[in-house]
Amino acid sequence: MSPGVSVRNLQRKIPVNVSQLQSFAEKAVQLCLQLRKRKGTDLSRLREIFVWLISDRRMSRLHRQFLGQTSTTDVLTFQHGEIFISVETAKRHAVVFGNSFMRELKLYILHGLLHLHGFDDQTPDQARKMKTAQEKILNDAL
Repeated sequence: MSPGVSVRNLQRKIPVNVSQLQSFAEKAVQLCLQLRKRKGTDLSRLREIFVWLISDRRMSRLHRQFLGQTSTTDVLTFQHGEIFISVETAKRHAVVFGNSFMRELKLYILHGLLHLHGFDDQTPDQARKMKTAQEKILNDAL
């Protein structure tokens, strides 16, 4: 049985269509699990995944607390099933990378799910494989 997904908006600066992201996240979990038939990943073991949409300020605090970094970041994933997404960063990156705001948020959700499913992006080869998987799932889900 695949995990349930809850998307919650904890920031107030930028309006977000949470129900659309919720539907996408549910579909994306299924597609991630089909992509790699691996047993024992966090994604295959978890019963629930929480996607938290937060501000840059809150993300900076989490980034400093858990990774010792003093800047904000786009997405942080914790192996117990929490994915934190900075909505403000997503909005800025959407413009920079030529994506819609919603597509950028969906990419971040996928990125977190793939980390939970055993993907990593620490080396150029890992990052390339992860990006390929993200694009495939995003296209399949849409």
